[in-house]
Amino acid sequence: MTDKTPVDLWFDPFCPFAWVTSRWLIEVEKVRPIEINWHIMSLNVLNEGKDVPEEYRESTRRAIEPVRVITAAKDKYGEAVVPVLYTEIGTRLHNEGGSERLGELHDLLAQALEAAGLDRQLVSAVHSEEHDDDIRASHNEGIGLVGQEVGTPVVRVGANAFFGPVITSIPRGEEAGRLYDGVLLVTGFDDFFEIKRTRTKEPVFG
Repeated sequence: MTDKTPVDLWFDPFCPFAWVTSRWLIEVEKVRPIEINWHIMSLNVLNEGKDVPEEYRESTRRAIEPVRVITAAKDKYGEAVVPVLYTEIGTRLHNEGGSERLGELHDLLAQALEAAGLDRQLVSAVHSEEHDDDIRASHNEGIGLVGQEVGTPVVRVGANAFFGPVITSIPRGEEAGRLYDGVLLVTGFDDFFEIKRTRTKEPVFG
């Protein structure tokens, strides 16, 4: 029996591109011998002290809230709840358009907790700094692998760590596996740093 390769994913649940990448890795897990380890990072921490457009800063102002809830749930129940709760939150934020209704974010997070079979009262973590040191430590571990100039998601396979891939749709089946193979091939070259083109599509979550 082939041992599974650990794949570490750092994500901010607020980021639509991290959401697509995470769903891609779940597809990869079906066709390649990998095992995903889930870690949070934070757009709020990432942008501290950076000169970013005020419109963007405002749009991500509440991004810390889902991160705090996931971290509080992990602290109470263990790491196994992270992908379960992330799926419930991400589905509501992205697939169901919750990110466009930030006034409903508190209720959305409470509903996600309940759907995941977790204590709904953990939603109170959105207003607490109790877990912020843990959030910062997890974020710094991930971003420290790839540098401060990039963001979420961060993926590590063995000693090979990279930002992205940034994709706008979710490959399925062997197509997901082929993309995984290609990403590892390119990023595994020690002197490779960047391929990029202007993004012309918005994320599609279905």
